[in-house]
Amino acid sequence: MSVLMHTLHVELGERSYPVYIGRDLLADSQLLASHVSGSQVVIVSNETVAPLYMDRVKAALGPRKRLTEVVLPDGEQYKTLATLSDIFDQVMAAGHNRTTTFVALGGGVVGDITGFAAACYQRGVNFVQIPTTLLAQVDSSVGGKTAVNHPLGKNMIGAFYQPAAVLIDTNTLQTLPPRELAAGLAEVIKYGLISDEPFYRWLQLDMPKLLAREEAALAEAIERSCSNKAQVVSADEREGGIRAILNLGHTFGHAIETAQGYGQWLHGEAVAVGMVLALELSARRGVVARDEVESLRALLRAAGLPVEPPADMTPAVFLELMGRDKKVVDGTLRLVLLEGVGSACIVDDVADEELISLLESHLSRA
Repeated sequence: MSVLMHTLHVELGERSYPVYIGRDLLADSQLLASHVSGSQVVIVSNETVAPLYMDRVKAALGPRKRLTEVVLPDGEQYKTLATLSDIFDQVMAAGHNRTTTFVALGGGVVGDITGFAAACYQRGVNFVQIPTTLLAQVDSSVGGKTAVNHPLGKNMIGAFYQPAAVLIDTNTLQTLPPRELAAGLAEVIKYGLISDEPFYRWLQLDMPKLLAREEAALAEAIERSCSNKAQVVSADEREGGIRAILNLGHTFGHAIETAQGYGQWLHGEAVAVGMVLALELSARRGVVARDEVESLRALLRAAGLPVEPPADMTPAVFLELMGRDKKVVDGTLRLVLLEGVGSACIVDDVADEELISLLESHLSRA
């Protein structure tokens, strides 16, 4: 029996949608069916998740739906235009029309690429997110960012396309590898840093409960994270302003992911290092206390996350890759920094010399 713990709403006018958080939601046929329009369904998953949960989702959809299963290889390195084309090949071969619903069953890669496929297929079809990793549950499944990677930059080809609903089954976290759980915790910590200091302090105290996968603690962390993100997305759907604060640590992190090769560093691992660099830069500018930097490093270590960049990277490589980031506007790099824990800001006056000094100090420690 499913247990619905929380329901949040992303308020976007006619594109508004619910985010359900609970236990055993994958088995709730009424909940899933209420967001599946038409008789055709495409379930996109990967080789790791499909054996665990595909049958449950198919059973919840019932025998009257015409189902097509698309099972992708697992890994960030497959988040490409070639994989996107393979999805289209299978969907078109099965004769799906514009009344079909795409269901993303998996982590952030599956969610991003399925959402982009739904945005493109016959100019847009219905789309439901069923995220199965903590990172996808608290971040990529909410907000409508969909994309694939390019060799020159992460998430450079995509679209804003909102799902009809997000179903977060907390039970899926019980099968998540420890490294994937830690990667998701990086994004959880981010929400406390940018907009929710009480949540951040709670995380400092209750991190052991999250690592032990205590149900109540995980549900609380997911609900608080999704609530924070929903508020930001509702205020700025297409990242014209305040939504950019959700990118704390991401410009540094994306440079690490691109330089190391997609999938070598998990997204949350790279973001963890990026957040340390952003907070350190904030401290160097005198707007954040130095002890908050060490506090963040301690929290990330407790979560099992790295706090220093790869030793084989150089400031020049960082600057080159950061210069290609989506957040560069008219040649000017914008970074998310902190004015204090729980208060983020967007700056565009960081000189290369500041970044080089910052990076040199951390790379020497790495």
